[in-house]
Amino acid sequence: MYKEIDSYALRDLLKKDKNIHLIDIRDNYHYISGCIPNAKNIPTNYLITNPSDYLEKREEYYFYCNSGSTSRRLCQFLANKGYHVVNIEDGYTGYLDSM
Repeated sequence: MYKEIDSYALRDLLKKDKNIHLIDIRDNYHYISGCIPNAKNIPTNYLITNPSDYLEKREEYYFYCNSGSTSRRLCQFLANKGYHVVNIEDGYTGYLDSM
């Protein structure tokens, strides 16, 4: 099971803790074109192929894509593998709209 939050809740969380594990799963081109501050870029295919190379099961990770649909599927996949994950349900687009 995974959790979901919207970009407004993410903004509140980032005000309290800038050290969360925030991961942008879009390709590098989209990441360098604009991302949520302090996000690390790990494209989806890397996380599906070898999640243990990038994630630890004892940590919690927040994932976003452009709209929230790809990150939702990834969160479901990773949660089934035993990872603690949170989907940003409205993605980067929602984050921009929340500004």
